[in-house]
Amino acid sequence: MMSKILVTGGAGYIGSHTIVDLIENGFEVISADDFSCSHKTVFNGIKKITGKDVVNYAIDLTNFDDTRNIFLENKDIAGVIHFAAFKAVGESTEKPLSYYHNNLTSLINVLKCIDEFGVKHFVFSSSCTVYGNPDEYCVTEDTPQKNAASPYGVTKQLGERIIEDYLHTSANSSAVLLRYFNPVGAHPSAQIGELPIGKPMNLVPAITQTAIGILPKMFVYGNDYDTRDGSCIRDYIHVCDIANAHTLALQYLINKNNQSNCEVFNLGSGAGVTVLEAIRAFETVTNQQLNYEIGSRRKGDVIAIYANNNLAKEKLGWKIKYDLNNMMQTAWQWQLHLKENG
Repeated sequence: MMSKILVTGGAGYIGSHTIVDLIENGFEVISADDFSCSHKTVFNGIKKITGKDVVNYAIDLTNFDDTRNIFLENKDIAGVIHFAAFKAVGESTEKPLSYYHNNLTSLINVLKCIDEFGVKHFVFSSSCTVYGNPDEYCVTEDTPQKNAASPYGVTKQLGERIIEDYLHTSANSSAVLLRYFNPVGAHPSAQIGELPIGKPMNLVPAITQTAIGILPKMFVYGNDYDTRDGSCIRDYIHVCDIANAHTLALQYLINKNNQSNCEVFNLGSGAGVTVLEAIRAFETVTNQQLNYEIGSRRKGDVIAIYANNNLAKEKLGWKIKYDLNNMMQTAWQWQLHLKENG
């Protein structure tokens, strides 16, 4: 019998790719997404890839009664993967109260339902922003956390703490907290990918939208950092590799391989890439010249960070399949698909 998994934020970038991976690994999936940060058409792409219609509840998870109704209608939910959150670092510095309300209230409501309905398995979408500006650029799960550089990062730090505190009181539930670095790329089918609403806040959609002419040019935020070329260093990881880690995390909990009821894993490639190196990789793979300009530093950005991913490889059996060139190539194929299909 297939386990039923609720994916919150299922129409989002990582959520949609995770739904595909879950279905391909034999899970039944339902989704909750109010499309405030996503598009309904994503489910058409999911169906083209998997052949499955995914039931979506178009509700705001900050409304407890609406959230609870999902669990009332689906009392056989075996696990929850919680993606639903506002996620733009820059925007969070401009709208902190909106980020605190949305990201924390939705999490608390989901945990209340997990507690009431006895859901055993929970996977949380966390972030490398929990490390703040670390003393060392390569971080392990035990790297001491500094003050988060943005309200978005604070919501992830607090989210992890809320889950840990809840699990101290729960004998029935267990969780995996996945701290991902910079997910990029798109499904190789080009049926789903990153679809930002409004001006893209992340690097790779800014690159592809500039290359295709949607944006006249893009900005590199700072070239005076203490890095090898002056631009920020990030750890870019393909979204399909990230998605697969969520399936592995669920299987890890279901198979009772976890050693405690709350475990943490970094999800990154293990290599740092500068913004300018990412741009050059895109230009090389796609043979597109990118119109970009060096701008001033952006508030909330950390200088450099990349993952030590040994723990996820060892305990979850996670294997990275896509390199930086694959990331750029699939992102570009997705952008071309969007242009061809209006």
